[in-house]
Amino acid sequence: MDYAELAEAAAGKMGLYRQDPSGWRGCRRESEVSVSWRPSAEYAGNVYRGEGILPASPLDVWECIKPVAGGLRTKWDQNVKDFEVIEVISDAVSVCRTTTSSAFMRVISPREFVDVVLMKQFEDGTMLSAATNVEHPLCPPRPNFVRGLNYPCGCFCIPLPGEPDRTQLLSFFQTDLGGYLPQTVVDSFFPASIAGFYSNLTKAVKHLKA
Repeated sequence: MDYAELAEAAAGKMGLYRQDPSGWRGCRRESEVSVSWRPSAEYAGNVYRGEGILPASPLDVWECIKPVAGGLRTKWDQNVKDFEVIEVISDAVSVCRTTTSSAFMRVISPREFVDVVLMKQFEDGTMLSAATNVEHPLCPPRPNFVRGLNYPCGCFCIPLPGEPDRTQLLSFFQTDLGGYLPQTVVDSFFPASIAGFYSNLTKAVKHLKA
């Protein structure tokens, strides 16, 4: 399995999603984020788009969300219980396992996800974390978790010209949670979860700056 090639393909799809404004339907708006969705071309579900402005520099936002061992994400993201790097492929690419706690009043039991993750910086200072699901010999499914699948997903930390202490965060999520969940639960969970992600990240970057 060519992990680097899969990671680059996921990053390419993030770029296409970012450039394509068509077909998105708004489903939730909070002070920190607006959430929209459209049918996914990757699986029989939806891809969700979150967009908001965070009160911190791109480097501070990146510090909170970057997918590295011992990173800050497990400290502020209520959905992430554990994050571990399984194999380092290169300076920019690694295979990682993320585990989540039960959610949605325990209707959704704990999940695990195995992804190849790519980190990339563009010439304008934008930073991207992109990921997609893979299999890895060191990560067979575990009995206490349902194996979920992340289809191409990621976050762009985008600098705002003339505003060094503010960052546009553009995120795309498309996750098959696995198991036997009613579609109404899935459709309710993701917009609320993305709103919570932005709200908790906003608090985390303010704490980082304090």
